[in-house]
Amino acid sequence: MSSPEAKAKELGLTFTEVKPGYLNLCAKTGNLLFSSGHTSDMKGKLGRDLTVEQGYAAARECMVKILNSVHHTHGTLDGLRCVKLLGCVNSTQDFTDQHLVVNGASDLIHQLYGKEGDGWHARSALGFASLPTGPAVEVEAIFEINAT
Repeated sequence: MSSPEAKAKELGLTFTEVKPGYLNLCAKTGNLLFSSGHTSDMKGKLGRDLTVEQGYAAARECMVKILNSVHHTHGTLDGLRCVKLLGCVNSTQDFTDQHLVVNGASDLIHQLYGKEGDGWHARSALGFASLPTGPAVEVEAIFEINAT
């Protein structure tokens, strides 16, 4: 069975250097890694400008960015368990498929860590009237570093 790091490479994910910014993109405390909210490059509002499929892709993109920050902080994707995701979806008042959009982030975690075990995470998927700078989706995550 491939490790999460190897699976990421098989999926074509590459990890780049993270330059320090105004806030820490991934903070470590004890055996936990907390990511900041990572936003999609895709802009727009679900239920008006974008389809659920486009939102799904935007949420996956957010998770790729989170994994890059986690990789930078931890040095690998191996030895981690995804504990919690929060997905924020820029959506119209009557849009009710936020959970389907945020599946884009969850499904990538399931691909890397398995749907059971280290990839089995708690999650919230919420709709927002707007998000800072107008992205379609913002996702944040908490990972636990497994004792080995």
